[in-house]
Amino acid sequence: MSIRQIKQPGEYAYTYSPFHEPIAQVKPGEKIAIHTLDAFENKLNGPEDLCTEKCFFPFLNPQTGPVFVQGAEPGDTLVVKIHEITPARDYAVTALIPNFGGLTSTQYTRTLNAPIKEETRLLPIRDGFIEFNEKIKLPYEPFVGTIGVAPQIEAINSLTPGNWGGNMDCVDTCPGNEVHFPVFVEGAYFFVGDAHATQGDGEITGVACEIPATVTVTFDLMKGKKIAWPRIVSEKYIMTTGSTRPVDDALRIASCELIEWMVCDYGFDRFEAYHLLGQAVKYRVGNMVDPNYTVVAKMSKEYLN
Repeated sequence: MSIRQIKQPGEYAYTYSPFHEPIAQVKPGEKIAIHTLDAFENKLNGPEDLCTEKCFFPFLNPQTGPVFVQGAEPGDTLVVKIHEITPARDYAVTALIPNFGGLTSTQYTRTLNAPIKEETRLLPIRDGFIEFNEKIKLPYEPFVGTIGVAPQIEAINSLTPGNWGGNMDCVDTCPGNEVHFPVFVEGAYFFVGDAHATQGDGEITGVACEIPATVTVTFDLMKGKKIAWPRIVSEKYIMTTGSTRPVDDALRIASCELIEWMVCDYGFDRFEAYHLLGQAVKYRVGNMVDPNYTVVAKMSKEYLN
């Protein structure tokens, strides 16, 4: 049976909000393939193409959506099963951008230092690897950097992560995993874009290996199951996310959410769970460059049975 293809019929979305007109309605259990652009709107196609000349803030991270999920209501949990992420071209784009990134002056972290030199690189994707240079090949490990649902009343730019999801840059939002989102509005209003071929923890330069892609997913609903922040489930781990500034508060959100999950669904005493986090939790930094930072807290399933 063919998979339903969903493409943006007009302008892409640059905010997560309930005020966009849905581009499609989907039933739970229906497998769909969503076509996305890269974070630069596919405008950087050579080293001569510079982000500051081709792209204009805040029109970055174009999102395909919203997709209206039938039956989703406030207070439910939307389950997104990611099946495949297929690149739509044979190269990734990465860049250094003045006044953007974790190791340079930015609009949020001001210094008197001169901006870094701008640079765009195209990295070929061949045989399951990204060719960083003549000596270094990085494994193709795709995930979606920006994925989520509409908040209740806000319109929030697609560069910012929060409890709706958004630009979390979590490497675990990848094929084979489930991502769970709180539902704030009828239909959930699902958005996705900003696919990455690979990325280091923290996305320290502010840019991953950016690709346009086809993202194949299936939706499900946990009716009446209310969660506060996005969650991720893999074969080996349950994971929670926290997005805010500073990064230690993002870590605290993710940690508290993980403890609450262990208490509610796995029968832990709250402080027994806290003890276990102290000895067994794993953390990954999604990003430390966006308007909010994202941290993922992970607990092995072997300790939950």
